[in-house]
Amino acid sequence: MPKITVIGAGSASFGENTLAALMRSKKLHGTHLALVDRNAQSLDIVHRLANRLNREWDSGFTISAHANHKDALDGANFVVSAIEVGPREELWKSDYEITLKYGVHQPYAENGGPGGFIHAARNVKPLMEILRDMEQACPDAWFINFTNPMVRICDAVHRHSKIKVVGLCHQIYAGYGMAGAALAKDLGIEVPDGLEGMHADIMQHPLQQMVVYQTVPLVDICAAGINHFTWIVSIHDKRSGEDLYPLLRKRFFELDETFESLTRRVFQDFGMFPVPGDTHLCEYLPWMSDPITKPWEKFNIRLYDWEMMAGLRDFSLDRLNEMANGDMTIEGLLDADSEGALEMIENMVCAGKHYHLAANLPNVGQISNLPMGAIVETPVMVDGAGIHPVHVGALPEPIAELCRRELMSAQLGIDAAVEGDYEKALQCLLLDPVIHDLDPARLILDDYLKTYREHLPQFWK
Repeated sequence: MPKITVIGAGSASFGENTLAALMRSKKLHGTHLALVDRNAQSLDIVHRLANRLNREWDSGFTISAHANHKDALDGANFVVSAIEVGPREELWKSDYEITLKYGVHQPYAENGGPGGFIHAARNVKPLMEILRDMEQACPDAWFINFTNPMVRICDAVHRHSKIKVVGLCHQIYAGYGMAGAALAKDLGIEVPDGLEGMHADIMQHPLQQMVVYQTVPLVDICAAGINHFTWIVSIHDKRSGEDLYPLLRKRFFELDETFESLTRRVFQDFGMFPVPGDTHLCEYLPWMSDPITKPWEKFNIRLYDWEMMAGLRDFSLDRLNEMANGDMTIEGLLDADSEGALEMIENMVCAGKHYHLAANLPNVGQISNLPMGAIVETPVMVDGAGIHPVHVGALPEPIAELCRRELMSAQLGIDAAVEGDYEKALQCLLLDPVIHDLDPARLILDDYLKTYREHLPQFWK
C-alpha cells in the first residue's frame, strides 16, 4: 500500500477533510499516512484525531507525525500539500491594502492581480525546499496541490522541478450551482430562498452546497480554461443527453439582474458561460479596477471577510481538538470531502477508473490554443497509469487571449520568485490586467518586497 505524506495537515479545514476522506477508504487499508505541520499544536491535534479515526474506523493505517517535511518524504508515493505562509488572512488583507496606497484597487487580491503575484511569491521558498527534497527522497511521487494561487504554484512545480503535479479545486461547483439556479424549474429542483449567487463567502456556502448537490446528478458540465477562470464548454442533461446550453442562455437572463451580475455581463458579451462566479472571475478581467468608474461597486464584488475567517479558523481548530480528545462525535467526518485527493490516490493505487470534473495539469494539447506546458484546468481521467487530461479542443479566441495574458503574467511571476529577478517581477505586474499605469506597478512591487522581505530573501541576496 502507498505512503501518503500530507503537508499542512494541521490546517483546520483542509487537514480535517483530507484526513477523514483518506482514512475512511477501505481500498487504502494499510496505508502509511505521514502528517506534517510546522505548528506543533496543530500537528498534535491532527495526529491525535488521526489515531482516534484509525481505532474507531478500523482503518489499519500506519500514522506518523513530523514537524519537518524532510522526515516524512522518504518512499512517499503521494505528497498532498496545502502549505501557506501565514498568518493567511492578515497577509492577504495587507496585500490588498498596499496597492490602495498607489491608487490600484484589486477586486479580490488572492489569485490574480498584484496580490496573486505576492501571494504565490511568499510560498515559493518553502515550496521549492519541499520539491528539492522530493527529488532526492521520492522523485516519482505525485505532488497534489491545494495551495492558491493554483495556476502559479502548479506552474512552479512543473517548470522548476522534476516532480509530477496535479492541482485540485472545487470551484467547478459554482458553475453547477449557477446552472442549477437558472434551470431549476426545467430540472425539477428547488432552489433555496435567499440565494444571491455563488459568492466566495462563508454565509453563502450552505446555500451553494444545497444547489450543487441537487444539481450534480441531473446535469453534466464540461468546463475548461485556467483555475478560477474556466468556462462551460458543454452542458447536458444526464438523463436524456439533451444539450442544455441553448436553454441555459435563455434561462440565466431570466434571473434577477443582481444574481451574479458580472458573470451575466461576461456571458452576454463573450457568448460563453464563465464558471467561477463573480468573486473569483473579477480577478482576471481588465475592466474591474478603474478608480473612476468603480466597477466593483456596480457589480457588487464582495471582499473576503478576513477577520471572520481568521476567527472561524481558530474555532475550527478548537472543534478538532474536542474530537481528538474524544469529547465530540466524529460521525460527521464520514461525509468529509477531500476535493479530489481521495479519488486521485485510490484510482492510481488500485488501478481503478475515475472521471474527475476538474483538475489542473500541464497543457499537452487538451486546450489546443493555450500555450503548451502552461497549467490549465479540464476534466481528467484517473487510472492505474496516472492522471490523463480530457481534450476539449480550442476555446473561443477572445477568451483564450484573456487566459493567455494571465498565464504569461503568472509564469513571469513564478520565474521572478524562483530566481529573485526584480525585472521579471515588474513585467509580471505590468502585464497584469489590474495595473493601468506604469508608475504604480514599480511602487507596488517595491512596497511588497520591502514589506515581505523576510519571506522573499531571494530578491535581497
